[in-house]
Amino acid sequence: MPAGAWTEEIVGGHPCEVYEPPQRNEHGFVVVYLHGVHLSRLRDHPPFAEQFDRFGLPAAAPVTQRSWWTDKICEEFDPHISAEQHILENVLPFLEERWGSRPPRIALLGTSMGGQGALRLAYKHPHVFPIVAAISPAIDYHTRLKEGDETLAGMYPNSEAARQDTAILHVHPLNWPRHQFFCCDPADLRWWESADRLRMKLSSLGIPFECDLETEGGGHGFSYYNRMAEKAVTFLAKRLEQERLRLV
Repeated sequence: MPAGAWTEEIVGGHPCEVYEPPQRNEHGFVVVYLHGVHLSRLRDHPPFAEQFDRFGLPAAAPVTQRSWWTDKICEEFDPHISAEQHILENVLPFLEERWGSRPPRIALLGTSMGGQGALRLAYKHPHVFPIVAAISPAIDYHTRLKEGDETLAGMYPNSEAARQDTAILHVHPLNWPRHQFFCCDPADLRWWESADRLRMKLSSLGIPFECDLETEGGGHGFSYYNRMAEKAVTFLAKRLEQERLRLV
């Protein structure tokens, strides 16, 4: 069981769950976790905190409702600032104040809605977020708009506008995060295909990445996320160290 502790802070006027491992790493490494659409709390799933303890990684898990971590205004989150701007303008300064952590010693981790959000943030801001891991990324979220998702309907005029804002469309052939990992259960019929499409696009562009689209673990949900926690957090910890050594 985790030996650290979760607390809740208010960052930029919004809740942010914070994890302190029993012994923090000496280099200022920190993980920012982006939650899924069902708003499940990472504190309820010990496999992740166990890995944070293993590597001495504090974590911040901001809560942005069903914003899809976009740069669009989501009324149920905030009428004035997007989830993306909240991360850049509020969460990053909080990390520096709390732990003295600044890019590139900040890694992104996300599940489902948060997985695609982590990838999109890293693709849009690769110098800020050069390290990212996405578990079951819900990349083709524009399909939910076609199904009548009222939250997304308030953010985009139509599904094509949403598709143009998906992570795959933000991949730049010459400007990408140096360290990226994503995974998806083959039984995750809704989201596996778009993860595979991302794999093919990155491969065709010659962009380095790691992925696991073969491991099975219960489809879409925390049974699978928990199974992949060790692999994802280990990737982040190793790449944070690689990034540190690269800059020495």
